[in-house]
Amino acid sequence: MFNVLVTGANGQLGSEIKHLMDNSFFKMDPLVKPEDDKVCYSSEGGNPAMHHNYHFHFATRNDLDLSNLCKMEDFFEGKKFDVIINCVAYTAVDRAEDEVELADTINHKAVEVLASIAKTNHIKLIHISTDYVFDGTNYKPYIEDDITNPQSVYGKTKLDGENAMLAVNPPNSIIIRTSWVYSSFGSNFVKTMLRLGKEKANLGVIFDQVGTPTYAKDLAKTILDIIPQIQNEKVEIYNYSNEGVISWYDFAKEIMKMAKLNCQINPIETKEYPTPAKRPHYSVLNKAKIKNTFNVEIPYWKDGLDDCLKRLGERK
Repeated sequence: MFNVLVTGANGQLGSEIKHLMDNSFFKMDPLVKPEDDKVCYSSEGGNPAMHHNYHFHFATRNDLDLSNLCKMEDFFEGKKFDVIINCVAYTAVDRAEDEVELADTINHKAVEVLASIAKTNHIKLIHISTDYVFDGTNYKPYIEDDITNPQSVYGKTKLDGENAMLAVNPPNSIIIRTSWVYSSFGSNFVKTMLRLGKEKANLGVIFDQVGTPTYAKDLAKTILDIIPQIQNEKVEIYNYSNEGVISWYDFAKEIMKMAKLNCQINPIETKEYPTPAKRPHYSVLNKAKIKNTFNVEIPYWKDGLDDCLKRLGERK
């Protein structure tokens, strides 16, 4: 029996993992009360990669607060986990420019604590990072070994978290860098565009920032698929996003098209929409490593968007 802890259970990725457990791959363990905050599940066929029995424990901030370093180890006292999927991050990119200490605690120092706990207790740690560790000046998709150069507090603290985990080096653990995450859960670009598309006749959206959206459900599926396959002595870094390359402008245009909203999207430059934090102008990720290592098939970005809009009841 494998016990899997998912931190950040109410976030986009944590919610998608739980949704998959509820509806696709797993059946709730009847021995666990539904009102339990850390719901458990056992595998019942479905995904061939999930050939073990897994108990999933979903921890919200009320259960495990990564901003409170002193109490983190207390949470693990008396508990046995085989895998930790760390979905927690301080993701308020602009606010991080002012809340530097809080962003550093969650994105960096807490990751170091989790890595130490994982190493001491022989736990497999899967940590989620970001394309913001790059400066966005590349001319071809970033590979995992490309030079990092974050341009924001958010990016710097996420890179510091990566480096702390690499230094502690818990065996059988990985870092997954991803980009432009959205979901049917939580707040994100897709939901914002749907709301504004119903309220406004025109919207200006940035066209000179290029990358690839990541549908959190697709990332969640990939994580569940690769858990049994992760075996490495040193922490490995992998890139993951959906396939394809677009700008935020292109993304917004397709959202309006699929949802059949009569809102005109106009392209604007980054300089016309100044923000406290600097964003990468180019953050396309090369996914060859994760695809080749784990035999992963990654969906095209439009397919992910189509599924998300259907789940939200917005696909027309």
